[in-house]
This record gives sequence, C-alpha cells and structure tokens, in this order.
Amino acid sequence: MPSSSLIEFIDTALSCRSDFALSYSDSKQKWLIRKHLLSLIQDHPTFTISTDTFFHDDGTTVNLLCATGHLHVANHTPSIPLTIWIHKNYPLMPPMVYVLSYSMWSIHQDHPFVHSSGATSSPYLQTWEFPRCNLTGLVHNLVEIFSRDHPFVYSPAASFTHPSLISKMEALDRLSGMLHYDTIVLLAQTAVEIEGLYNLQPEMVKRNDIISSMIMELEHERMNLTHKVKNLMNQADVLVNWLRVNDAKSHGTKLEDDDIAFVAGDEDSRLLIESLATDSAIEDTMYALDKAVEQGVVSFDAYFRQVRMLAREQFFFRAKLVKLRGPSILHCP
Repeated sequence: MPSSSLIEFIDTALSCRSDFALSYSDSKQKWLIRKHLLSLIQDHPTFTISTDTFFHDDGTTVNLLCATGHLHVANHTPSIPLTIWIHKNYPLMPPMVYVLSYSMWSIHQDHPFVHSSGATSSPYLQTWEFPRCNLTGLVHNLVEIFSRDHPFVYSPAASFTHPSLISKMEALDRLSGMLHYDTIVLLAQTAVEIEGLYNLQPEMVKRNDIISSMIMELEHERMNLTHKVKNLMNQADVLVNWLRVNDAKSHGTKLEDDDIAFVAGDEDSRLLIESLATDSAIEDTMYALDKAVEQGVVSFDAYFRQVRMLAREQFFFRAKLVKLRGPSILHCP
C-alpha cells in the first residue's frame, strides 16, 4: 500500500488553490488521477510522485503531477529511469512519457519508440482510450516493450511467435518495432542507391553532351546531303534539257520509224534479218517456257506441246537462213 505521506502529498497537491495550483480543474478528474497514481505506486513502489512545471513545444507551461522511477526489464541490462507527466486533460489524453539518459548510457538512435530526446511513444499511447487505458497498464506495456528492445542497448526485436500466444497489444508493439527497423534498413539502402545515382549523374551529363554533339553533326550532314541532292537534281534537269535539244539536232535526217535500228538493202537482206529475229524470239520463248515449268506455272504437257510447235517453226526459219547465207549461219548467237 502507498504510504500515508504519499497519499497526503497527492491530496494536498490536487487541492492546492494558490499560485502554484495544478492545472487540473475538474473534481472528478482529480479523483481519477489520485486513484490511478495510487494504483501505480502500489504496483511499482519505486516510483515517486512530485509536481513541476511542464513546457510544451509551443512554449506554453502548465503545472502538472509527474511520477518518476526506474524500470528493471531484464537481467544484465541497465535500469531505465522514467518520468511520466500526467496530462492536463488526463485521462482523456495520454500522459507524456520520457526516458532519462544515464551519464554512461545514452538512448540509441534507432529505437522504434524512444526519441533521442527521451520522448517516448508506443502503440499503447497512440491508441490511448479511457477507460481501457491507465497509468498501470501503460507502465506494464513499457516493461514489455523495453524487455524486447532496450532503449540503451541496441537489440532489434525478433519476430514474435504464433499470434494465439500473445495479446493484441503485444502483437501491435512487436509489429511496430519490426516495421521501424525494416524502415531503417530500407532508408539506408535507399541512401546508398541515391548516392550511387548522384555519382552517376556527371557521367550521364557527359554522355548527354556527346549524344547532343552527335545529333548536331548528323543534322549538319543531313543538311549537306539535302543540299547535294538539290544540286544533283538541278544538274540532272540541265542535262535532260541539253539532251532533248541536242538529240533532236543530231537526228535531223532520222528515220520515219524510230524503232527501226537496221534497214535492209535488198529483199534477201530483209528476209535474213526477219529470220534471225524470229529465231531469237523462239529461243527467248523456249527459255521463258522452261522457267514457267520450273515454277509450276505451266504444266508439262502444255510445255511439251508448245516446245514441239516452236521447234518445228524454228527449224523452218533456220532452214531458210541456211538457204540465204549458208550453213555457217546456224552458229550465229
């Protein structure tokens, strides 16, 4: 049981109406604060109760009750000095909790629930809801948290066992701690990647300059080629015009039919030219038929009939050539 002197101190502090009066105004609120403080002292006798001025981050000050003590969470680890400030609107608002550093022990910077300044936050405080939450439950939760993740000893929390073996709050605490450390690792990896990308930036700028220079050279070459094409087109037009004019002049005595390349001097010559032309045409036709058969365009029977007919006709014209020029004509190409 709390000592009578402690009970008297709490009662006096809550009933004081002087300039040093506490910032608790509602009588029902004061009764709940008294009840919760006595319950805390009964479960944790090492805590002491005092009053002091609390400075908020915005500069405002309030006179509050606070509980100060040490938590022993595990063997071979230092005890954890703790101060719990009772909020002006307690129990509707959670208390403010601070871990105090030793001269030889400091709070490690990666702790998931304790800031380097000592300010402490946990899922229990973040989800504070009266009457489910109170001072005794808070300290019990802090003992569980610090037994797994001591604020003075770096020891990332291990994954918990089967969910059926732990409470919902403990699972939430462990999950928060695991996420915190995973976030630290991820941030470290991200910092390394950012540093790598930052170091790569000058090389990328250099390559960009090279590519830009190559693009400019290619564009300059394209413009030169375009200019050369225009010049060649102009020269081609000049050449075509020149050919049109000079070709007409060179054919002042041209034949009536431009397609006639040779003119026979007599009847025998005319027959000779026609026979040679016909023989060449038959050879070309046979060659075309050979290709058509190879490609499957003409059937073999049709090919055979056509070749026989052409061969007969070719024999007739070659006989005429022999008669006109003699046997040597058969060896003409």
